[in-house]
Amino acid sequence: MACMALAANAGAQTVAITIDDGPNLEQTPRLSPEQRNQTMLNALAKHGVSAALFVTADYAAKQPAGYVLAKAWGDAGHAVGNHTMSHPNLHSDKVSLAQYQQEILDCDQIISTLPGYQKWYRYTYLREGNTPEKRDGMRNFLKQQNYRNAYVSLDTSDWRLNEKLIEVLKKNPEADVTPIKLAYLAHVRQRAEAYRALSWQLQGRDIPQVLLMHHNLINALWLDDVLAQFKEMGWKFTTPAAAFSDPVYQLVPERTEPGQSLLLSMARSLGLDKFAGWERLVDDGDFEIEALKKQGL
Repeated sequence: MACMALAANAGAQTVAITIDDGPNLEQTPRLSPEQRNQTMLNALAKHGVSAALFVTADYAAKQPAGYVLAKAWGDAGHAVGNHTMSHPNLHSDKVSLAQYQQEILDCDQIISTLPGYQKWYRYTYLREGNTPEKRDGMRNFLKQQNYRNAYVSLDTSDWRLNEKLIEVLKKNPEADVTPIKLAYLAHVRQRAEAYRALSWQLQGRDIPQVLLMHHNLINALWLDDVLAQFKEMGWKFTTPAAAFSDPVYQLVPERTEPGQSLLLSMARSLGLDKFAGWERLVDDGDFEIEALKKQGL
């Protein structure tokens, strides 16, 4: 029944674009930090997309040059949210609850001065605490600070393919990286279709998907292509604010597994640890990396 309804509503799916770990002053092949930032903004503008940037302030925004890059997002009409100062792992024994919360407060001091600032927090590694103390402590903290948990429903492993891209270009700056581009686009399509099917299985409808991407070279090069592909698939873009207003993003499932999308957390909370296609949602891009290795990359 769900599949029939999905087919009947093939044009109804929406997706909000959110980008973590930005901006970044790291030097990469082919594009400077400023060029990476601008090409991503250009791609969003070309497709009329209002996105959200989740700032990790130590990567750039705490420095004058990086602050300018972050401000460009707000100036362009995009939302700006919090992703800590240094991207610590809440599940690490070396990171206390107090340290983690201070990272959020310190980042807030910087991003609250930016246009587009929103009280949205995106957990690093999508990990919400591996002990009751950390999990409940963070839930209370976000409530006290009036922060929204900026959930992800459509998770990708763009970071893994970005590592492969940089590895290849560092060895040979003139390398043909078309196979990586095609693998990335196929990866995004596979994840999008799988999470859409999972939303029907769990909610019986299309939810507005919240896509997780990163402020990195692969998206600087090919975000335009990713957005064009969504259009070709019949998906429409929505804003993160509109997506977060959907009731599904008010749910608080038990997140027993680290680093997972809201939909995957919901499935596991309901005892659906394994379902058709679950392996490709948790493999961190292994499928694509192995295929690229067979092509000599």
